Amino acid sequence: SLRLYQVWMSELTHMSSAMAPGPAGPREVELVLVKEQNGVQLTSSALVSASGQTHRSGEERETWGKKIDFLLSVIGFAVDLANVWRFPYLCYKNGGGAFLVPYLFFMVIAGMPLFYMELALGQYNREGAAGVWKICPIFKGVGFTVILISLYVGFYYNVIIAWALFYLFSCFSGELPWIHCNNTWNSPNCSDLNSTLLNDTYKTTPALEYFERGVLHLHESSGIDDLGLPCWQLTCCLAVVIVVLYFSLWKGVKTSGKVVWITATMPYVVLIVLLLRGVTLPGAIDGIKAYLSVDFLRLSNFVQYCYVIYEIIQIMKEKHIFAVCLSPGPGLVFIIYPEAIATLPGSSVWAVIFFIMLLTLGIDSAMGGMESVITGLIDEFKFLHKHRELFTLFIVVSTFLISLICVTNGGIYVFTLLDHLAAGTSILFGVLIEAVGIAWFYGVDRFSDDIQEMIGQRPGLYWRLCWKFVSPCFLLFMVVVSFATFNPPKYGSYYFPTWATMLGWCLSISSMIMVANLRHLQVLLAARKLL
Repeated sequence: SLRLYQVWMSELTHMSSAMAPGPAGPREVELVLVKEQNGVQLTSSALVSASGQTHRSGEERETWGKKIDFLLSVIGFAVDLANVWRFPYLCYKNGGGAFLVPYLFFMVIAGMPLFYMELALGQYNREGAAGVWKICPIFKGVGFTVILISLYVGFYYNVIIAWALFYLFSCFSGELPWIHCNNTWNSPNCSDLNSTLLNDTYKTTPALEYFERGVLHLHESSGIDDLGLPCWQLTCCLAVVIVVLYFSLWKGVKTSGKVVWITATMPYVVLIVLLLRGVTLPGAIDGIKAYLSVDFLRLSNFVQYCYVIYEIIQIMKEKHIFAVCLSPGPGLVFIIYPEAIATLPGSSVWAVIFFIMLLTLGIDSAMGGMESVITGLIDEFKFLHKHRELFTLFIVVSTFLISLICVTNGGIYVFTLLDHLAAGTSILFGVLIEAVGIAWFYGVDRFSDDIQEMIGQRPGLYWRLCWKFVSPCFLLFMVVVSFATFNPPKYGSYYFPTWATMLGWCLSISSMIMVANLRHLQVLLAARKLL
């Protein structure tokens, strides 16, 4: 007891000056008793900021205000606009209910284990995408790959939110603008919804023309080599999105953790309301049966099966909704859905609700992607810590300026190219290297020890087997399939020229080579210092 008292007083005397109020305010001393095997009790102490927590490296680190803030942020990032347009279309196209069989299987052996692995890795080390690889520095390039991919996605993902905002503003007019053909942007081929001439392949619907001609001004562009100037209406919507993102991110998780209370919960409220309304409409049961009708023949062909697997990996974390649709990507959200909403009583109200849902879905996912870029770079370049607000402003403004390409008359072509190539195969490759780095270099056992230290129990055998064997093999197979089944991108009947496809591949490959070349650069810099 006397020895314990002496050590305790020595520690408090040594750190008494640290408790005095300073420029950053008073700080507390955390005193921890550690009992050794020989029965002698020693003390360890650390400075803890009153406004945050002390990181293992000794520096102050931002923390979530509440656990629920973190949970909602994770949900908001995992559930995004792709849930509304990708899953329903792919499920219907690839065998209906049969699609759910491989989807659920691969979600169990790859989606859930990899999601758990990334969450645990980030939470334990409390670092950004690059800094987290201090556990195995040779794989640090993987972190920069993730940052670069997130940056590429931000170039076009914010444009989708801008489209949704444009539609939302349009809903407040006396009549929804996509239900008739008597608008200034309509062409002679436009035919009303109730027209019998829609069987004519040359006819188009008002909803299609509103999206392509009224919103995108696509008819004023002849292709990707004829983009034109940014449309001022979409530019203004994009600027609003950027401003919202900045003020949601400029203070870090303290602000973004509050914003997700709205953005992560609103979509579920809206979807439940739309579901209840949908199942009460005439013929709803027939639509659900047609959507989930099982067609295992669609999965019998090996090439088709490989394509289905490729599509599954892109929607691992997405929930499913009942909707019979025949148009993928933006066409589903901005053509088919608005067209269906226009048939409902009180269509303007339903349209407002629907596009508010799209905005919230997009904003919280955009926040997660942008935060990964900002935090990853700030953790790597420590001098940016003191200038987070300015650095965040620099990132969002840079993203805005590049995104202007996607709101030009031919911007949909750039959007399609980025969506098809910038973040497809490169994501699979990056996650493959990440899984190999954790499971085989850092070690599953060591990683399991970290999780046990954090939550009090080790991961089960299922998780450890997936991390070490099953998930890496699946990802390797997926990378091979994505190359073997590559189809050149196109938008409608427009096929991209070879130079545009090659440019898209350069973006994809640029993020993949970061895995290897960044480490080589670090070795050269270290050798130069030694010399």
